[in-house]
Amino acid sequence: MSNFSQLKDLVMGLESDFEKFYDKKNSAAGTRVRKGMQELKNLAQSIRTEVQNAKNSAAAAPDAGAAKAAPAKKAAAPAAAKKAAPAKKK
Repeated sequence: MSNFSQLKDLVMGLESDFEKFYDKKNSAAGTRVRKGMQELKNLAQSIRTEVQNAKNSAAAAPDAGAAKAAPAKKAAAPAAAKKAAPAKKK
């Protein structure tokens, strides 16, 4: 849950720079916004990877002893149903 707190803190910390850039047209604030957004992107990617790894390890752990049932396969069509078209006469 600390990653979520980090994410919220980062977004809230950028609020004043967003206001300065969009409302007051401060270009230095725009640089800070871009830097913060890059940090946000990197943090989001690390959280995404962490969640995926946790999900995969949790899914593999309970089923370690039991195999999943394979989905039922459709029965093959009988040979009579697979007749080839007759050859054309010359």
